[in-house]
Amino acid sequence: MPLPLRTLIAAPLIALALAGCESTSNVDLEGRNFNVQQTSAGEAVASTEQIAALVRRSGPSYVTLIVSEQVSADQRSKDNQRGSPVTSGSGFVVESSGYVMTAAHVAKRPGNTVSARAANGRVYSGQVVAVNPENDMALIKLRGFSGKTVTPGDNQCLEQGNLVYSLGRPHSQGDTARLGEFESMSFGQAVRYAGTNGKFGYPDAMVLRLSTQKGESGGPLFDADGELVGMIVSTLYDGAGQPLNLAHAVPSRTLAGFLCANMSCSPKWRSLPTAPACSRG
Repeated sequence: MPLPLRTLIAAPLIALALAGCESTSNVDLEGRNFNVQQTSAGEAVASTEQIAALVRRSGPSYVTLIVSEQVSADQRSKDNQRGSPVTSGSGFVVESSGYVMTAAHVAKRPGNTVSARAANGRVYSGQVVAVNPENDMALIKLRGFSGKTVTPGDNQCLEQGNLVYSLGRPHSQGDTARLGEFESMSFGQAVRYAGTNGKFGYPDAMVLRLSTQKGESGGPLFDADGELVGMIVSTLYDGAGQPLNLAHAVPSRTLAGFLCANMSCSPKWRSLPTAPACSRG
């Protein structure tokens, strides 16, 4: 099965091993037990109570995904096939009637079928409805699902060292909340994923001090107020193939443009692309 969190080799100028200490704890949320991992590389350290409150606030909007290849109606009828799983990853609810965002390299292509596990423990079926491989974004519509949506926030209000946290499900672990720091709004160069013939990637991305793993692609990234400021898309490696404490995320303003072009979105989402440089409230 293809790996859902695409890795890349970091350019030598950013191949910096950022040291820090990692602590773990657990937060129970509607039957889902989150493994909380906090990497402290500076001042962005949260208390146990703060972590629990953040995860409980944003956790219901997070889902895990299994994506299967599209099979025609004739083939389903003839062979009793539903399609083979091609990827797995993470996602988040953007509209209460069942719209979910994830990474394009997780969704692959429009028409693929999706199995999503929500906060209530139930599994919902759906379909990929839109994909932007050039900026690694995709939209999924689940059937019979009404979930809690994320609250979009303006990522341009973030400053270096601010606390951020992601939700996802790495292959080697269960549901995980990762706390780290915002580093920069720009990576400074385009990224194309190896092994995809240049199909998937992004022109630029937010840089985070966050140790993500395979399976967390498409997961939500929140600020210290629990507002969505981005979507996790990749983790960084140095020239020797060693993981760095760095990850990339597509910013909320970019997500908003894609979302509103493919569905009827809320006024808050619509306002993000044209909002002032830093808009609160």
